Amino acid sequence: MFERHYAVRDGVLVSMASPLLVIHGGAGVERKEMTPADEDAARTALAAALRAGHAQLVAGKPAADAVTAAITVLEDAPQFNAGRGAVFNHDGRNELDAALMDGASGKAGAVAGVHRVKNPILLARTVMEKSRHVMMVGAGAEAFAKEQGVTLVDPKYFRTDKRWQQLQKALRDEAAGVALLDVGRNYFGTVGALALDVQGRLAAGTSTGGMTNKRYGRIGDSPIIGAGTWADDRCAVSGTGWGEFYIRDAAAHEICARVRLSGESIARAARGVINGDIPKAGGDGGAIALASDGSFALPFNTEGMYRGWIGADGEPHVAIYAQDTLRGDQH
Repeated sequence: MFERHYAVRDGVLVSMASPLLVIHGGAGVERKEMTPADEDAARTALAAALRAGHAQLVAGKPAADAVTAAITVLEDAPQFNAGRGAVFNHDGRNELDAALMDGASGKAGAVAGVHRVKNPILLARTVMEKSRHVMMVGAGAEAFAKEQGVTLVDPKYFRTDKRWQQLQKALRDEAAGVALLDVGRNYFGTVGALALDVQGRLAAGTSTGGMTNKRYGRIGDSPIIGAGTWADDRCAVSGTGWGEFYIRDAAAHEICARVRLSGESIARAARGVINGDIPKAGGDGGAIALASDGSFALPFNTEGMYRGWIGADGEPHVAIYAQDTLRGDQH
């Protein structure tokens, strides 16, 4: 899967990596809630995201470009809980979160609780590159977006009937006293991407609409560096699942810490956190993890997780359910 070749730059022989992109569109997918048309639309969107990110990598662009390109496609697709397909909070509004981290520099940007930003991942990148800060929230983040020319839209842009009906069901369940664990996958969703560029640099990004029926300005793990998003020079991770548990376990950073400090393989480290620590604490979900040597893992402990990868041959590989065959999938 992973290869290196060499090129001469300014009279110096430099190592070039084989570019690789790994994505997810959220864990918690349940077959009973999916139609064949839903599955086809999701697979098509995943493949489009992989091609968009891969185009950046083969053009020699940095990993962060590939990550933002892929996530932008997923945010624009109503099939996923991010951007256009974001879920509704208790008050019937869409609140969007996103984060981006560049593994080579250690720089990061994040936004949370925004209502009018068409592509939150692009604003997260702008925070990373154009400000002195790491995270901006709410009205302040949107004011910064306007200053920087990041596209803002009418909040109606994010409304989809599917998500609205999910909120209505959650409100009915809440009124009936149904416990959160019995409500369904209200806390699932999220999209993410990881990239390894030709220079061997890593980047990670995550974007989400959060939890259906959330209130009080709840923020999950996705925009929190180290919880739902992390990248360093050896490892990159994007998580999807019950965010409170990912925050408490610093899940994304923990996976990479095990790779760096304990010498664990990316697959073992990711499985240990996602299929060990998170369930032990009472949560569930999934993640994608990519190492600088080109190895990757896509562990999850739910019925399905939208996921995919694309390598040197430019052929997208996508899957939804645990039973799906995905060449290279190490979950």
